[in-house]
Amino acid sequence: MADIILHHYAASPFSEKVRLLLGHKKLAWKSVIIPSVMPKPDLVALTGGYRRTPVLQVGADVYCDTALIADVLEHLQPEPTLYPEPEKGLARIVAQWADSTLFWAAMAWNLQPKGAAELFASLPAEAAKAFGEDRGKMTAGNMARIKPADAAAAYKNYLRRLSDMLDDRSHLLGEVPCIADFAAYHPLWYTSRVNAVKSILQLTPAVVDWMDRIKAIGHGSFEKIASADALAIAKAAAPKTLLTDSTFQDDHGIPLGSAVTIRAESFGLEETAGTLVAATRTHFTLAREDERAGSLHVHFPRTGYVLKAADAG
Repeated sequence: MADIILHHYAASPFSEKVRLLLGHKKLAWKSVIIPSVMPKPDLVALTGGYRRTPVLQVGADVYCDTALIADVLEHLQPEPTLYPEPEKGLARIVAQWADSTLFWAAMAWNLQPKGAAELFASLPAEAAKAFGEDRGKMTAGNMARIKPADAAAAYKNYLRRLSDMLDDRSHLLGEVPCIADFAAYHPLWYTSRVNAVKSILQLTPAVVDWMDRIKAIGHGSFEKIASADALAIAKAAAPKTLLTDSTFQDDHGIPLGSAVTIRAESFGLEETAGTLVAATRTHFTLAREDERAGSLHVHFPRTGYVLKAADAG
């Protein structure tokens, strides 16, 4: 099998989620550090437009969104499973809540003025401004922002609910971690890194203890490579998906082989254009060409993404 390559940066919370998944699965991987803000020319050469962090690459296959990346890692290394029976449906639902509702409440709390001041204290003023402008462009006015005061109440409630789930078990749904744990951990991990706001976690000691257990999993074995090397690996390879479901599910009236675009529903609205080569119950796949990266297949989860015919406007 081709090398597993993670395109990420250190402070990205969703990247921390995947780094821990790789450690949990004991998979060796290659690390490509990407910019935290646009432009990201080498990443976009692989994705065709998608710019959210992280992105997983295996040869000429590019997997977008951590929900889909988790499925890929599960296919690569089924044990220990991220989706234990009989709670696998519940695990996915809790993970989706954590990656959205919990995440945005946590980030509104984390990036309140005193938190933002600490995070950007060591950076030039123009860098902090560029980060804010970049994240503003990712929503394009399409998503409501939570006020810090509202976020405080919501975040405290969510932490208490997580604590309740840990009353009689070591992890959220049992005695071993599952996808729900990794999804709930990464927004709290970001909070734990900011001295000005991290005291909120002390309200729920059981959550802090659980975080220590997740952190101890670590990131596994990895080595750094340059983004140019990752592009060369893609160009030398042929697409060969690691996703096992292949049955065509047509909910759009768009046949395979059509020119299409795909983008996220609400955050990171840049489109990827290509030829639709898979539309299953779980994912979409687009074939595209890039001068530097060659022939690629770019994969997206079906949930949370918008598919359109290229001529739909």
